[in-house]
Amino acid sequence: MLQTPYYLIDKTKLLRNMEKIAYVREKSGAKALLALKCFATWSVFDFMAEFMDGTTSSSLYEVRLGHEKFGGETHAYSVAYADYEIDEVVSHADKIIFNSIGQLERFADKASGIVRGLRLNPQVSSSTFDLADPARPFSRLGEWDVAKVEKVMDRISGFMIHNNCENNDFGLFDKMLGQIEEKFGSLLSRAEWVSLGGGIHFTGENYPLDQFCERLKQFSEKYDVQVYLEPGEASITKSTTLEVSVLDTLYNGKNLAIVDSSIEAHMLDLLIYRENAKVAPNEGEHSYMVCGKSCLAGDVFGEFKFAKELKVGDRVSFQDAAGYTMVKKNWFNGVKMPAIAIKELDGSIRTVREFDFVDYQQSLS
Repeated sequence: MLQTPYYLIDKTKLLRNMEKIAYVREKSGAKALLALKCFATWSVFDFMAEFMDGTTSSSLYEVRLGHEKFGGETHAYSVAYADYEIDEVVSHADKIIFNSIGQLERFADKASGIVRGLRLNPQVSSSTFDLADPARPFSRLGEWDVAKVEKVMDRISGFMIHNNCENNDFGLFDKMLGQIEEKFGSLLSRAEWVSLGGGIHFTGENYPLDQFCERLKQFSEKYDVQVYLEPGEASITKSTTLEVSVLDTLYNGKNLAIVDSSIEAHMLDLLIYRENAKVAPNEGEHSYMVCGKSCLAGDVFGEFKFAKELKVGDRVSFQDAAGYTMVKKNWFNGVKMPAIAIKELDGSIRTVREFDFVDYQQSLS
């Protein structure tokens, strides 16, 4: 058994998502780009590239990673580009999407050799978290004034619209897309391509894929555009676990189990959004609060039920640990960073990266 902690990417589970993405591509005509802000573990890019069209990014380093390691189409987006990085961004991208008209006007000439687009903000979203809501009041994410955008249509050929966040409700997606059409229809009819962003949980269980495909196809045909999707979480949902071991148990009004990992360092979104990790099966007579080993008082994975009492050395597997984990992992407290391992389709497991003191040391100065 591998030394914990480590992330374990299961290709068999990953394949289920890839097959659904391939189905949507075939039935709807939409193209699918992996959103690297969610998942950028390039050791499985060759596998994913068989089912997807390329990548979309949020920074210079992401667009370069997508270009060098994934291939296919490489879309570049950033909330703001700096003067010193724009040339390199353009050198790695097929399309560049500007967040604002100001950025478009500033860098349009430097990006004249590739396809250029603009982010639109429809001012509606599916997000229940203000922190993650791209359409929140005073949002900096994209342009919303149709009249202003019309004036720069000669400099762009398409749009990116990202307003879905963990949206597993097709009805809500359909409603919001209708609102986008109502608000931006005059712009969409002049575009050649439209990215509908990520956050659409169409690889989830019982999602009406055929209805989804038909809606995308209708949209594409109505405006004569190539539709893009940017699945992040949808690409890797339920494919990966974070494997940890129990280091200590104690009782302080509740049974506690301390493991060799940390939410702040290894599953940061749990802390940011005040959510619990997932353990399966979460059932049994023995209840434990599973805690991380950092000195942060709130470093808690959650409360779970187990069939047996937990003892030092026992293993715990946190489910659904691919998205916004490895891309956010950090060296808080100098806690050992989880290795990354892959479970192949034949069941064999190989470690593709381990991190040690030198990595910690070199991340500082």
